[in-house]
Amino acid sequence: MLTNPLTKNIRGPQNIAIDIGSYRESGGYRGWRKTLDTAPDDIVKLVQESGLRGRGGAGFNTGLKWSFVPRGEGSPPVKYLVCNADEMEPGTFKDRLLMERDPHLLIEGMAIAAYAIEARTAYIFIRGEYHLAAARLERAIAEAREAGLLGANIQGGNYGLEIHLHRSAGNYICGEETALLSALEGRRAIPRAKPPFPQVSGLWGKPTVVNNVETFCNIPHMIDLGVDWYKDLGRGEDAGSKLFGVSGKVKNPGTWELPMGTPIREIIEAHAGGMQDGLQLKGFLPGGGSTDFLGPENLDLPMDYDVIGKAGSRMGTGTIIVLDDKTCPVGLALNLTQFFARESCGWCTPCRDGLPWVVEILQRIENGDGVPEDLDLLREQTARMGPGNTFCALAPGAAEPIQSALKLFEQDFIDHIKKGCCPYT
Repeated sequence: MLTNPLTKNIRGPQNIAIDIGSYRESGGYRGWRKTLDTAPDDIVKLVQESGLRGRGGAGFNTGLKWSFVPRGEGSPPVKYLVCNADEMEPGTFKDRLLMERDPHLLIEGMAIAAYAIEARTAYIFIRGEYHLAAARLERAIAEAREAGLLGANIQGGNYGLEIHLHRSAGNYICGEETALLSALEGRRAIPRAKPPFPQVSGLWGKPTVVNNVETFCNIPHMIDLGVDWYKDLGRGEDAGSKLFGVSGKVKNPGTWELPMGTPIREIIEAHAGGMQDGLQLKGFLPGGGSTDFLGPENLDLPMDYDVIGKAGSRMGTGTIIVLDDKTCPVGLALNLTQFFARESCGWCTPCRDGLPWVVEILQRIENGDGVPEDLDLLREQTARMGPGNTFCALAPGAAEPIQSALKLFEQDFIDHIKKGCCPYT
């Protein structure tokens, strides 16, 4: 995925291709040149055949998503491509590293995607706090334009593309693609009703594709080296490589590019170095703060979208948050819920009013003032915030760590209530 595919550790200074010269020396923009000699429909079919699934969390087939955009004769003349770089999922830090250390890889991936859907304008919607990433992307865009790889009549042909960097002033809800589009239009960042989906009516009512940073960064190598090469990278059903991260009390927290289907145990023990001395693994969130807890018995599961789903959670962003046996699960659930409550756009009642109520209940339990009935209240409230009861996925995602903590760590909640204090303090 990086300029040198399947780099094992991308935390250090190695494998950085910030300037266009270094990037091209490593084979950069070869995929873009091949794309310009290929029909857009063929690029869409190739990406769909590759099995690339969106790396932002949903895991939808990328090429299939692109295929929903009207293309060819008679289609709307204006289309847009948008990169979701508003990385605010708790525990997730992979996209920032890609943008800071390999900005041209993202530019090339976006160029290929824009060509495939026949868009001539693209936007990078980047988290406002990512100052270094924004500066390097601006430089990369300028270098690509100067080299004739962006702008009008690219490489002497009829296709032209402009990529613009837009710094977000929004919040977590901007990670939802339709809320992102509303913010990009200069309006309040709230989700839109679907259908119509953005591929048909998105930015300013025009066909639009929104993909995540890491998704775009998979595309250049795939085009250059072929679909079979890309499929062979994965260890299981899902193709390609993935940036997996680990945070929490491990010896070597960080991010690694590994094959899809890499076992969780290998990620935590071999790459993250295992738990810090004197600590035991109590549980983990496999894909960021809005996924369900899994227990130690799930360590040998491969990081694969469908496998993790069948285990009762989601692979999400692939960034694992480790919970050790000396950290309070009630406090962790409270910390996450406080974040989600603060980031709610306030558009629908279960999220706007339900999340602050859950914060109040969890805070009461953590302070030692809880009562047994509070556990039933939490279960009832998380069910009311579940899928189908809210306008978007923010509240259902926020409910996942709470409801799973109540299942896996119920005794911890009971101990808080019986002892009248947090047993971990």
